[in-house]
Amino acid sequence: MTAPPTSVTATVPRTPRRRRPSQGWVPRQHGAWAMLVVPPVVGATMAGWTWRHALLMAAWLVGYLAYHAAGIWLRSGRRARYVRPVLVYGGAGVVLLAALVASAPRLVLWSPAFAVLLGVSLVASLRRADRSWWNDTVTILAAALLTPVAAGLGASVVAPGRLWTATAVLAAYFLGTVPYVKCLIRDRDDPRVRRVSVAYHVVVAVLGALLDPVLGAVGVLLVLRAVVVPWRWTRLRPGPIGAGEVLATVVVTVAVLLRV
Repeated sequence: MTAPPTSVTATVPRTPRRRRPSQGWVPRQHGAWAMLVVPPVVGATMAGWTWRHALLMAAWLVGYLAYHAAGIWLRSGRRARYVRPVLVYGGAGVVLLAALVASAPRLVLWSPAFAVLLGVSLVASLRRADRSWWNDTVTILAAALLTPVAAGLGASVVAPGRLWTATAVLAAYFLGTVPYVKCLIRDRDDPRVRRVSVAYHVVVAVLGALLDPVLGAVGVLLVLRAVVVPWRWTRLRPGPIGAGEVLATVVVTVAVLLRV
């Protein structure tokens, strides 16, 4: 008897579809959006929203897209195919920033701080160290500074103590996401990163409790998350991790707005 013909699909293994490399138009770091949006929203809510906040948000988010595209261009060795999003986003960002500064010239006072932080981060991209701890720290500090920047455009004046406490709490929270996320994804097999994450969250919880009992309670929840999640779920995919980050960010944001 003649053996039945074998289908090609049964004998030839399918080649997995390759993920197309980013061309610089759409960032894949979805978790960055919460870090970008929350500080200016908190600052604007504390001081009272004005029409300038819409311009600030547009300039800030387009500026982030330009920064992201520039980072890809630098890491690629400055290849020509990555230039277009840098020019498009960069040009749009310059126009929006110019309009924002024209509406509130005092914003120029913030330019040295952001210039330094941006320069350090772009150097990290040039050295292909964009996922390093120090670059994560720099980008988080830049995002946290949007809290006082947005408050300065508000309808009322916020007491400096309240404003900088809110800025510090947000910065502390987002800095804690660095070791926490790393111990779930890139460094999930390194117990040292997990210990750093837990120790950091314990310190932040203690400091939060000294400021306010509600902030302390939120800090305890974050400590429990830092302990339980990496121990209980060792192979989490980015989707569930991102969903958990969104929930935690909402809780922290509400606590800051209600208690600071």
